[in-house]
Amino acid sequence: MPDITSAPPLPPALAAALQDYLAHLGVERGLSANTVAAYRRDLGRYARHLHTTGRSVLDDVGERDVEEYVVVLRQGSDGGASLSPSSTARALAAVRGWHRFAHAEGTTSADPASQVHAPSALRRLPHALSIDEVAGLLDAAGAGDGAVPLRDRALLELLYSTGGRISEVVGLDVDDVDGLLDNGGHDGGHDGGGPRAGSVRLRGKGDKERVVPVGSYARTALEAYLVRARAPLASAGRGTPALFLNTRGARLSRQSAWSVLQAAAERAGLTQHVSPHTLRHSFATHLLAGGADVRVVQELLGHASVTTTQIYTMVTRDALREVYAAAHPRALG
Repeated sequence: MPDITSAPPLPPALAAALQDYLAHLGVERGLSANTVAAYRRDLGRYARHLHTTGRSVLDDVGERDVEEYVVVLRQGSDGGASLSPSSTARALAAVRGWHRFAHAEGTTSADPASQVHAPSALRRLPHALSIDEVAGLLDAAGAGDGAVPLRDRALLELLYSTGGRISEVVGLDVDDVDGLLDNGGHDGGHDGGGPRAGSVRLRGKGDKERVVPVGSYARTALEAYLVRARAPLASAGRGTPALFLNTRGARLSRQSAWSVLQAAAERAGLTQHVSPHTLRHSFATHLLAGGADVRVVQELLGHASVTTTQIYTMVTRDALREVYAAAHPRALG
């Protein structure tokens, strides 16, 4: 394959900067010839793109140039192949490495690629339960007498009401629950929906804490559990601040919580696979379908970036398309 840096359309300064980086990869970092050739292909395409957009010196490149190149890679608008998200990420990694090297060597005054990220591949989400399916699941969790059904109903109600991860909910202590027993578990119509109306403090990834409101159904289930069930369960143990307890009086584990959900799904007659994340997905999907702003849902889910939450908007758009296709008289040809 010909050396891209010797191609006539490439400006000398750009070609020299690229050749310096390739030499660094091969000599100083000791990468194999095949790996250096792959870098040459990826960066040769980038260098040609820069030249066609009027950038003849690497120091002229700005962050927007790099961002636009990511779009070019995905669309293939430069005449090259359109790349998948994973291939785009690989090509962008080469670009980021080149700019980082050039900045460290003093060739450029800044690193325009340091904050540019490749688009992530959309993950396939588990199918969200319908509202009726969720209601059936929660009813099934509370079937029977005694402390355990009250605990199970409160656990699943809280998972669906808050969209919390299973680890966050089983990690709750009694003190993390606010505004329940002190107002009788009812709205009362006087607190204006403030924090004392019922909320929990969830601790997510990176030990980041967020306060999430608790809906009236979950508040009622939690009140019933705290008043009538937690003390009998706690009597079997040595004392723990945990909110949800097992029959030995210790904190309920993630595995046990998973079993509670599986048993409730089986009793409810749900044929699809149901996991704790299914309730989290259902929570987000139902909120967005009901008109909630995606950034509000982001805060409730504890996502660091709104782009993670936007994956749920794809689910609701699909549902809208299905309704449109079925209902509009001229939707189908």
